[in-house]
Amino acid sequence: MIVQSIYWVLTWACHRKCRHCYDDRFRPYVRDGLSEVVAEGQAGYREILANLPDEPIWIDDTGKRERTTLILAGGELLIDGVREELFYPALEAVRERYREKKPKIAIQTTGDVLTPEILDECLARGVESIAVASIDDYHVGMQGEKKFRFMDEMRALMQSRGVREVSLGGAKSKRLKPPDHDQGSEFAGPTFLFFGAQEDLWIGELWPRGRAFSNGLSKAGYNANFCGRWSGARNFLHYGRAGSEVAVEPDGSVYPCCLKTKAPLGNLREERLTDILDSVAGLAAIQALNDGDPERMGVESGWSREHFQKISVATDGKGRKVANMCLGCDRYFEQVLSAELGRLRRERLALAEILFDKNNGYRTP
Repeated sequence: MIVQSIYWVLTWACHRKCRHCYDDRFRPYVRDGLSEVVAEGQAGYREILANLPDEPIWIDDTGKRERTTLILAGGELLIDGVREELFYPALEAVRERYREKKPKIAIQTTGDVLTPEILDECLARGVESIAVASIDDYHVGMQGEKKFRFMDEMRALMQSRGVREVSLGGAKSKRLKPPDHDQGSEFAGPTFLFFGAQEDLWIGELWPRGRAFSNGLSKAGYNANFCGRWSGARNFLHYGRAGSEVAVEPDGSVYPCCLKTKAPLGNLREERLTDILDSVAGLAAIQALNDGDPERMGVESGWSREHFQKISVATDGKGRKVANMCLGCDRYFEQVLSAELGRLRRERLALAEILFDKNNGYRTP
């Protein structure tokens, strides 16, 4: 069994430097810089795939077996210098890794670089779902009515290839179906959807991180609990069941949420995903994240909920005091949890080395 959804950032390379982005590493790279950032993804994707479980299946609350959704994202995977060099080889490696029981392959793109030819190439390589993730006023060229004209252009392109539009669904909370499914639909064929940092969906308040924070754009108050939404940590440990999702970076670092905690849980270039999740599950702070209750993560080590709330405050780039649980989570990782996760990682790797020696150089399955 595997998690319901894997959000895998293959590269930091993008053709945009959006002022609301949650990570400063997503930006344009040129010449040698582009080659270097793409090389990071090239170096790791096969090892990462090898350490994912063999069966990309999860079980919904009715007992039905569903395919894991493997979301491949950037940056922007469809730009020159990334598409042929990294994205298409990764798609082919996924198909090679899962010859019979395949995960559902989804991609995330701004859409403005998507051409009929590139769409054909993606579909031919097994892409089943396309998320056009630029539908908000923060993306240059999408302000006001412009986004609606762009959506009409995208709909015409998708319709020409038989790609059906679906809705984002319940992205404000973790429901049985992930947000890139059309509720109740059994349609067999490629689909697409639109989303963005809109007020009524998902992260309209913007995560308090990266350029969104330095530009003073986040409107997330303390009660905006991103941990309990899609892309949050809630239920990430429940692999094989509904609501489980992890995020992966180009170097193989794995996290319980897409925003990403201040330290990874482990690295998929070194270890199997299930080994990492089973190991960290014994930490009370990790269980709190799994429950979607980050305020509780330090209680066992002496951080009361009141203390957590006090340290969940920071000054953004506009000089505003911003309070959010994600900020408290960052502080707890920096001061306490990073060291514990590092210790667990060293113990796992030491044990793996012992087993490697006992098996005369063969890794245990």
